[in-house]
Amino acid sequence: MVRIKPQLRIVLIYVILAWTWVFFSDRLLFSLGYDEHTLSMLHSAKAGFYVLCTGILLYWLIGRDMKRLDRLNHLLLTGNEQSLRALVSAMDIRHKETRDHSERVMRMTVALARLAGLDGDALRHVRFGALLHDIGKLALPDAILIKPGPLDAEEMAIMRTHPTLGRNLLMRTAFLRPAIDIPYAHHERWDGAGYPRGLRGEEIPLAARIFSVVDVWDALSFPRVYKPAWPESDVLDYLRRAAGSQLDPQVVALFLQHYDELKAIALDERTAD
Repeated sequence: MVRIKPQLRIVLIYVILAWTWVFFSDRLLFSLGYDEHTLSMLHSAKAGFYVLCTGILLYWLIGRDMKRLDRLNHLLLTGNEQSLRALVSAMDIRHKETRDHSERVMRMTVALARLAGLDGDALRHVRFGALLHDIGKLALPDAILIKPGPLDAEEMAIMRTHPTLGRNLLMRTAFLRPAIDIPYAHHERWDGAGYPRGLRGEEIPLAARIFSVVDVWDALSFPRVYKPAWPESDVLDYLRRAAGSQLDPQVVALFLQHYDELKAIALDERTAD
């Protein structure tokens, strides 16, 4: 079966209906036997009616195809996200992260970003960025990633390359380029002592500042290969102390203000979609 391009289909429908209208309406007017002045007025009225109707027709035809394209785009994005989730799940297993780590921080980050006023495309970029925050670790050796003790200076230098590696990986894929803020900047610090660029304060993208609070909460709240989970009260105290040095104080305040709500979202797998 031959498929006609949407723009060609719209043109064909328009041309057929326009030709049919002009042909039959002209014959109808001439058959009525009006004088030249009356025919001129009727032709003007017919032309105005024609413009109105064809405008409505074009609006409907274009709108119908735009909705179809939106549906296809949504299916494409959904398929891409499902593929990314499978990749990230495998990455979490390889890194011996706690179960649901990447999905959990994604859920909490999106909820906190929404509270901070982000929406639309910006929120979708936060979603992908949070999910892929440690994508650069795919290029690092397991001996560093799952080392049970503290890293030495050389190992730490290698570990600190993963934000740049993550940015480079995401820049190769067009639809993920707008999501690089979190993977590239989530280890920057409010006081400028972070890495890889040493950004300070609001130089750090908002998405990364939001994610950093969530990432610290998650890292302390759940066991890792190098440490046990902290008591919840100690985690919240740490966040309060880190506000203004490691973390954006306004984002920390927003996080603590809505903590119970955000925690429930993070731990509820049904909110993943």
